[in-house]
Amino acid sequence: MNLVVRLLIGLAFGVLCGLLAPELLVRLLMTVKAIVGELIGFSVPLILLFYISSGIASLPAGSGRLLGRTLGLAYGSTLLAGTLAFLVARYVLPILVSPHQLAGDTGQQLTPFFTLAIPAPMAVMTALVLAFVLGLALAGRESALRQVLEDGKGVVEKLLANLIIPALPFYIAGEFAQMTFEGKVWSTLQTFGLVLVMAVMLHWLWLAVLYGATGAVRGRSGLLLLKTMVPAYVTAIGTMSSAATIPVALRQAKKNGVSEPVADFAMPLLANIHLSGSTITLVSCTTAVMLLNPELGIPDLGTMLGFILMLGVTMIAAPGAPGGAVMAALGLLSSMLGFSEANLALMIALYLAQDSFGTACNVTGDGALALLADSAQPKLATDR
Repeated sequence: MNLVVRLLIGLAFGVLCGLLAPELLVRLLMTVKAIVGELIGFSVPLILLFYISSGIASLPAGSGRLLGRTLGLAYGSTLLAGTLAFLVARYVLPILVSPHQLAGDTGQQLTPFFTLAIPAPMAVMTALVLAFVLGLALAGRESALRQVLEDGKGVVEKLLANLIIPALPFYIAGEFAQMTFEGKVWSTLQTFGLVLVMAVMLHWLWLAVLYGATGAVRGRSGLLLLKTMVPAYVTAIGTMSSAATIPVALRQAKKNGVSEPVADFAMPLLANIHLSGSTITLVSCTTAVMLLNPELGIPDLGTMLGFILMLGVTMIAAPGAPGGAVMAALGLLSSMLGFSEANLALMIALYLAQDSFGTACNVTGDGALALLADSAQPKLATDR
């Protein structure tokens, strides 16, 4: 929650600077934003390469059908959640907000004092393909290369935790100072509020769908199953971390009747690979940003489906730090949908503003998928 508070302070500071501060300070913030943006672009391929490769390589070997079923359920849930979010956003947002709100400006244009070019070590798609090649080749094996990937993941984690994540409030401040100076900020903030409310409502809708389907499969009350997982939902809102919520989520899943061996295996795994709530937020925010920008426009379902398919893969290995999902998605947004640096800044701000609710949806949904993964077990006792 400290990150969210700092983000909001950065946003407010940027707006105030755009309204009241001299041009000099606005340009200084824009310079900081430009440098942080280059660092983000530099780190995205590294995030994809090390997280996805080490994530695939570390999947438990010898788990057979249970592992395959759990992975399939997590990926399927992510795809369906993302598709639902796009369909709702595609048809609801144009009714609530005016499109192309970022098209006009006051004619005042500022530039940073300087820019610092930091080329990425490789292209985004190169990093993604290489990650899969290395991960699949090393799955279930102990080798020096696998340790290199783990060490690389640790380096990227330190880069995110110690530099990029702490710098995000300044990045957001620079973007909003520029938007305020150019007269674009108020309509954007109004849209922000609507998108965040819609995303949280979609989280709840998706949890209702998941537990309704799970209750039907298991012959139990979906509402009672969902009620049992409420402590995990509340814990995740406070921690903003799926990993930190595992003990509570595991306990509640067992209370719902997931057999102990399946719960012990599936819940920690799902905490790392099942990000349906994060996907809902990312797809909703993506559609909103595209709606606001005339040069992007909202794509049709066919185009967006390709993005959602790749996003589902990326979410499986997204960093566990607050904001990790959106950091992992930045490469896809720029390479597949043509997002500019300003568009990416809006995505980061939108996503981090609701990160706790997205994490809560992820964790609570894990309980439903664990029940489905355990569906081959003997019939459980009925609800009391």
